[in-house]
Amino acid sequence: MEFLVYIVILLITGTFVGFASGLLGVGGGFIMVPVQFFLLTAIGVDPTIAIRIAFGTSLAVILPTALSGTLGHMRRGAVLRRPAMFMGVAGIIGAFIGGITASNVPGDILRFLFGFLVLAAALWMVVARYPETGEEPKKGSLSYIFWGFAAGFAAGLLGIGGGILMVPILIILMGFGAHKAVGTSSAVIIFTSIGGIVAYILGGMNATGLPPYSVGYINILQLVLLAGASIPMAQVGVKVSHKLPEKQLKYIYMALMFYIGLKMIGVL
Repeated sequence: MEFLVYIVILLITGTFVGFASGLLGVGGGFIMVPVQFFLLTAIGVDPTIAIRIAFGTSLAVILPTALSGTLGHMRRGAVLRRPAMFMGVAGIIGAFIGGITASNVPGDILRFLFGFLVLAAALWMVVARYPETGEEPKKGSLSYIFWGFAAGFAAGLLGIGGGILMVPILIILMGFGAHKAVGTSSAVIIFTSIGGIVAYILGGMNATGLPPYSVGYINILQLVLLAGASIPMAQVGVKVSHKLPEKQLKYIYMALMFYIGLKMIGVL
């Protein structure tokens, strides 16, 4: 693969990731992971090492992208700070444990888990009964702590921000409207990505077969290219998100989840 093609693909991916992050309240890992994995294996990186680098680098890109998106959502009053803090603190711990676990799991299993998780979350959103628009979100810190840890563990294990789980949880179980679920999820992703980043750096420090410019399982070249495009595009996604009806926002979210999930388990 030519180096220029490699760069262009990463820049296009980063642009799409930033837009999706602001629009849907997700970190964009479910977009970045497959692209990075296929690029890395195309240049000869071992698949198990490639999937771990894809996970770790995705989390490193997610952090500044989520910060950009969260600021935009906060300006529109779509971030509920108390739930975000409870879920975020628990999410850091969960993401760190998930990231360490991923360093010891075969790459094929990680890919299948990633695809299965995305499809399960998409199906859940299809069959679930949603609360009425305008209903007040549920209270109680323990629920937010539990789900924050669970989403954080998935984030660390699979190199995602956790929004792909948090948005359905907040909408279906906690009674959030779609816009506030997206905004609050963006804030929680800041925390989960930090825990995962630390775990992937530590877990990959002594790994062999890493491509150039890697720090643990995080590749700096891919990080710079992806983040450089995704950070400004997150603000564009935020603006579009708040112009869309909540029902339409859910349909877009579900369609993208189905596609990525099927791609990662090898159906597409």
